[in-house]
Amino acid sequence: MSLLSAALLGVVQGVTEFLPVSSSAHLILARAFFGWDAEGLGLAFDVACHLGTLLAVLVFFRVDLAAMLKALPRLFSSPLTPDARRIWLIVAGTIPIVIVGLLWADVIEDRMRTPAVAAVALLVGAVLLLLIERFGNSTGGEESLGVAGAFGVGVAQSAALIPGVSRSGSTIAAGMALGLRRDVAARFTFLMSIPAIVAAAAKEGLELRHLAFTSGDAMMFAVGIGSSAVVGYLTVKYFIRYLATHRLDVFAWYRIALTAATVVWLLQR
Repeated sequence: MSLLSAALLGVVQGVTEFLPVSSSAHLILARAFFGWDAEGLGLAFDVACHLGTLLAVLVFFRVDLAAMLKALPRLFSSPLTPDARRIWLIVAGTIPIVIVGLLWADVIEDRMRTPAVAAVALLVGAVLLLLIERFGNSTGGEESLGVAGAFGVGVAQSAALIPGVSRSGSTIAAGMALGLRRDVAARFTFLMSIPAIVAAAAKEGLELRHLAFTSGDAMMFAVGIGSSAVVGYLTVKYFIRYLATHRLDVFAWYRIALTAATVVWLLQR
């Protein structure tokens, strides 16, 4: 895989990690469509790109994260401050993906990282987004979300381990189903994604620690991390602004179009 391919995959990751279109599906399909070969480092490179988007979300939400750190001594006080309450919500939302990740992550990685699985999940996610926009009542702020609701959003996040589901798509849809406004749901779910991305990167890093990396591999990873971080930051910034006044339909129709393209590609192989 060339440095240009690494940069393009990093851009794909940076855009699609936060838009409701599935970053894992796009990385799988980009390699399949264009024949990009990571020479045995496909999953490791994906983890590197996820580190880039993690850097993006850490920088973008640095003020919120600093406020939550300051609220740690008040976690067991009553009444809870808004930042302490947010910490408990994120903890509740992280529990499902920890359980699912420990039990089934290896099975998902071994058997579901295929274009066919990604296409089916993209279509199902598109239908879900369209239904939420048609029948949801999304007007509430984060204060309307309880611990049980946060746990439910976490269940949606765990489903996104399947390529094509989309972490942001499933969690924003779940938040909207619970009455949150689109932009509020996005902010909360992006913050909630931080522990999941950290845990996934740490797990895969341990599993890949025995791989031998050349200087060329290191440069490829650096390009992927850098491009995904820069593009990811810009995507978060403008996507949250977009959601304040726009619906999610355009992303649903994009998912349907990508599903159709994948089906055509599979039939022509």
